[in-house]
Amino acid sequence: MRRYPALVLGVVALLVTSATASADPPDPLAEYLAQPVKWAACGGKLGELECATLVAPLDYAKPGGDKINLTISRKKAVALDRRRGVLFTNPGGPGGSGLSLPQFLAKSELVQVYDVIGLDPRGVGASTALNCRAAPAIAAPESRPADGEFGKWAAEAREAEEACQKSSGGIRQFMSTANTARDMDVVRGALGEAKINYLGYSYGTYLGAVYGTLFPNRLDRSVLDSAVHPEWIWHEQFRQQAVAYRHDVEAWASWVGERNEKFALGKSQGEVLAEVEKVAAKLHATPIGEHDRSAFDGAVGVGGRYRPLWSDLASIVVKLRSGEKPANTEGAKAGQELAKTGLQELRSGVFDTVTCESDWPTDLHVYYEDMRTFRERYPYGFGIVRAAPMTCTFRSFSPPEGPVRIGRNGYPVGVIVQSEGDTQTQYSGGPAMAERLGHNLITVKDEGKHGIYGGGNKCVDERVNRYLIDGALPGSSSECGGDARPDVPKDGQGGAAPTLSPDRIRAYLDGRGVSAGRP
Repeated sequence: MRRYPALVLGVVALLVTSATASADPPDPLAEYLAQPVKWAACGGKLGELECATLVAPLDYAKPGGDKINLTISRKKAVALDRRRGVLFTNPGGPGGSGLSLPQFLAKSELVQVYDVIGLDPRGVGASTALNCRAAPAIAAPESRPADGEFGKWAAEAREAEEACQKSSGGIRQFMSTANTARDMDVVRGALGEAKINYLGYSYGTYLGAVYGTLFPNRLDRSVLDSAVHPEWIWHEQFRQQAVAYRHDVEAWASWVGERNEKFALGKSQGEVLAEVEKVAAKLHATPIGEHDRSAFDGAVGVGGRYRPLWSDLASIVVKLRSGEKPANTEGAKAGQELAKTGLQELRSGVFDTVTCESDWPTDLHVYYEDMRTFRERYPYGFGIVRAAPMTCTFRSFSPPEGPVRIGRNGYPVGVIVQSEGDTQTQYSGGPAMAERLGHNLITVKDEGKHGIYGGGNKCVDERVNRYLIDGALPGSSSECGGDARPDVPKDGQGGAAPTLSPDRIRAYLDGRGVSAGRP
C-alpha cells in the first residue's frame, strides 16, 4: 500500500471536513414536498375537475409531528403547447372552500395556458376541518340596539368563542394565514413546480401577499382582486365595512336627489337620507309585514351598494313610506329580497380563528363606544355588527406567531383590482396594498361588487388575461367602468320612472355573488 505523507493526508482531511460543514442540512419538509399526487375525478358538483389529497404538517415548527390532510382540485391546461405552469386560486373567507374555483374559471382564457389549482385550506371542507359547535343566539339581530342590549352581544360572542374552543381539538392554534401559505408551498413542491402563479379574491389577496412574502422566489405572476388593507388586519378591516356601506348609501341618495320628479324623496342627498330615516323610524314603531327597521336597514345597505338596483331601492322606500303591505306590492317583495340578502351577507362568513391571528381590543367599553357611533352613523347593511365584540375579543388560545408583515422582495410586479364601492374590502385597501407591494392598480369606477375578475366586467377580464397569459402589465394606475346605473333621467330631462321588478332584483343578486361574505 502506498503511504501518503502526513501533510497530504492533513490537507485531504481538511477538505473533507470543509465539504461536510458546507453541505446543506436535510430539508425537514422533504417528505411532504416529494409525496406523490394521485389525481382522481372529484365527482359531485365539481364536474370534470380532478381532485387529490396530500398531507402537510399541522405545526411547521415540528414537521415530524401531527399531520393534516389538504384536498386540492385541478383543471388541466387545454393548450399544452402554450402551458406556462400552475395558477393557484383562493376565493376568500377566511375559510372559503376553493375546490370549485377552477370550475368557475373553466370558461376563461386562463385554462388555455394554466393548470388551475383549487384548494380547501387547512380547517376547511374536504381538508382537515376545524368544526366549531354553534352557540345559542342571545342578542336579537337588531341593526340599532339600545345600550342595554350591548351586553348580550358581548355574551353571545363569548359563548361562540368558548363553544369553538371546546370543539376545536388540538388544531385550532395552527389555523393561520402563514400556515396556509406554507401549505400552498407544500402543494407546489408535490406538484413538481418551481413556481406558482396566483389569483386570490378578498381574504385571498392577503393570503397571496403572505405567500409572496414568505416564498418570494416561488411566486411568479399574481392578481389580487378586492384587496384587504394591509394595515387593517383584522379588527379595523371589519369596522371599515360599515363605513363603505355608508359611502354607497350616500352616493345612492345623491343620485335619487337629482331625480326628485321621479321618486319624490327629496332634492339633495341630505333630504333623501332624512326620508330614509323617517321610514326607518316608522317601521320601528309599526313594522309592515316582515319589514321592520332592521330589515329595512339591511335592504338600504345592499341596495345602495349595487348600482343597477338604485331605482328599485328608491321605489321600495317610496312604497314603504306610503304604508303599503309587502303582500300587496311588488316593492315589498323586492324589499324582502334585499333585506334577506343583507342578512345573509351579514352571516355569510365565520372568522372564529384565522381573524384572531392578530390581537383585538379586550376592553368591552371600546366596543360599546363604537357600537353607539355605528348605530347612529352606520346603520345600513347592519354596520353595528362590524363594531360589536366578536370571538376574537375573547380569544382563548395563543397564536404561536403574529401576522406576517407583507412586502415584495424578489417576485414580479403584480396586479390589484379594486371596486370603489366594495363593502367587504373597502376601496382604500386596494391603493394601500398596491403601494405596499409595488403592484399596479386597476380601479373599477362606480362599482359596489366584490370580486370582479370572471364576473362579466370585460375591461377587467381583458387586462387581467393579458397580464396572466402574456405578461403585459396594465398601467400603474388605471380604471375600468362598473355596472351601469339605472337609465333614469335627471330632473328636467323627461322620461318615465322605471318599473320595479322583484324578479330582476332577485336575478341580479343571485348572479353577483352577494353572499360572498366578509373578507
